[in-house]
Amino acid sequence: MRVILADDSVLLREGLTRLLDDAGHEVVAAVGDAAALLDAVEHHRPDVAVIDVRMPPAHKDEGLRAALEIRDRRPEVGVLVLSQYVEQHYAARLLAGRPEGLGYLLKDRVSEVADFLESLERVRTGGTVFDPEVVRQLLARTTHADPLSKLSPREAEVLRHLAQGLTNTAVAARMHVSLSTVEKHVNAIMDKLDLPRNPGYSRRVLAILRFLDS
Repeated sequence: MRVILADDSVLLREGLTRLLDDAGHEVVAAVGDAAALLDAVEHHRPDVAVIDVRMPPAHKDEGLRAALEIRDRRPEVGVLVLSQYVEQHYAARLLAGRPEGLGYLLKDRVSEVADFLESLERVRTGGTVFDPEVVRQLLARTTHADPLSKLSPREAEVLRHLAQGLTNTAVAARMHVSLSTVEKHVNAIMDKLDLPRNPGYSRRVLAILRFLDS
């Protein structure tokens, strides 16, 4: 796959470049700030952009804001966010949109090469990948209950397909049912999981996170 790396650490960029080259992937650009990242995405149209949350000049949420812009302008580009810590506020903003082709990993995960490469491939193919610690902390902000057992077998099947990054239409085709049936199942899942109706969160993403954490 064709990858862009965005991190202000030269050592991390070079290390990831070598890792991806050895795995047969092409790093088309490796940049150190958000502005260069956006330019590189427009120029190279990569399969996936690997992005640090905090980047120059202020080292706050520059990488996140660039990731959000990429998701808006180039939805075909997968986004894998890397962070030193679980940035709950930033992660919630990112996850408020669609979950397809999106990942959020802690940088320690990069040391596990096979897991990192597998995560990158899942994001490239439209899947969703979240570090278990990110999932745990985000879910802790919503509810302590875990009522997955309340789901019917059909609802559990729908949720499993959603966790693979499928749209409602794609789930309906996969399960050979109508779109309205899938939508009814999705609404029932949201209610049974007792997910908050908070404009700062995507209930769909929270449902997927709950499934991935089970």
